[in-house]
Amino acid sequence: MSNSFAILSYLRTGRLDNRGKAPIYLRITVNGHRSEFSIKRKIKPEKWNSIKGRVKGSSQKVLDLNRYIDDLESRAFAIHSKLVKKKKPFTSEVIKNKLLNKEETYKTLLTIYDEHNAQIEELVGIDYSYGAYRRHIRTLNHLQDFIKQEYKRDDYYVKEIDLKFINRFHHHLVTKKIGNQNTATKYVVNFKKIMRIAFANNWVNKDPFFHWKAKWKKVEREVLTELELRTMMEKEFKIKRLEQVRDIFVFCCFTGLAYTDVQKLSENHVILKMNGSRWIKINRSKTDSRSTIPLLPAAEEIIKKYANHPITLQNGLLLPVISNQRTNAYLKEIADACDIAKHLTFHLARHTFATTVTLANGIPIESVSKMLGHQSLKTTQIYAKVIDQKLKEDMDKLREKY
Repeated sequence: MSNSFAILSYLRTGRLDNRGKAPIYLRITVNGHRSEFSIKRKIKPEKWNSIKGRVKGSSQKVLDLNRYIDDLESRAFAIHSKLVKKKKPFTSEVIKNKLLNKEETYKTLLTIYDEHNAQIEELVGIDYSYGAYRRHIRTLNHLQDFIKQEYKRDDYYVKEIDLKFINRFHHHLVTKKIGNQNTATKYVVNFKKIMRIAFANNWVNKDPFFHWKAKWKKVEREVLTELELRTMMEKEFKIKRLEQVRDIFVFCCFTGLAYTDVQKLSENHVILKMNGSRWIKINRSKTDSRSTIPLLPAAEEIIKKYANHPITLQNGLLLPVISNQRTNAYLKEIADACDIAKHLTFHLARHTFATTVTLANGIPIESVSKMLGHQSLKTTQIYAKVIDQKLKEDMDKLREKY
């Protein structure tokens, strides 16, 4: 999108001095936003030609003043042309300050975001997970594409960002089909964090997200039923890679661990209680919150099964976890082999633990929340709603039968 640009010289007749003279002003307009300043010259209103934006007359004094106005306008046009040629973002205020040689440092969105991501990268494994870092990298890339496509720029001043920019960015994400409604909203929420940083540092005068509200689409979480879980556990696989992925998936169905957590699970994360039972204690990679989970017999058997596996022995881990991409690809084969008509992903194991294995068997929601490492009970209550929905569906079937 090209920037509209205009310059106007005018007389501010509402500010007459005691001699009846009014100040001459120069107004610069970019995309409807104005910046103006006094050129430090005054004349009587009757000597001003408002159509031409110049002083009437042919005296040397008048010629010199008109030449001065010509020079200011010419320099403003030159500054504008230079910025356009270099594809640099600009506002009317930027051009004005450059023209008056009192240019200040204007922060740009992508520069701030890049600095933010560099700081996060240094804190990966300390305060942030690698996944959180990658999410911000993806958001930065989407913003870069959006600015280039919509505004034909390489960057954008944070002072220019308004609600319209935010809504257009969300629309860009949705139309580009980078994911569903919730995925697009998550990227905008990441962007919101950067603008909050800009606001806190006084790089912007107001928070452009003040009137923006995230719109989340309700998603029904899929889980395995007890029958589906048992079918998967009892299924015999001739292909070892499928058996291995199935076992680790089942392990997470009985522990509630996410992929990144089971991937790093070692003997150091297992503690022995006074009664002889073994528990997993691990800080979640996503939130750094503590998960405390008892090792059920089904999970213990899987640990024993892979105690001497080359990957576990080499890396000092409890289980031979392969890449997330390959795991999810193999889970599709496993679902087909077990006649499970659901989109099987690794994270579905965590949902299954929360619902089928624990809540459905009467485990208090507070205990489930602690085992899952949730920071808020509200997060765990989502799974309770899944149980309520399942109960409703079962009762509806019962009503049809009787």
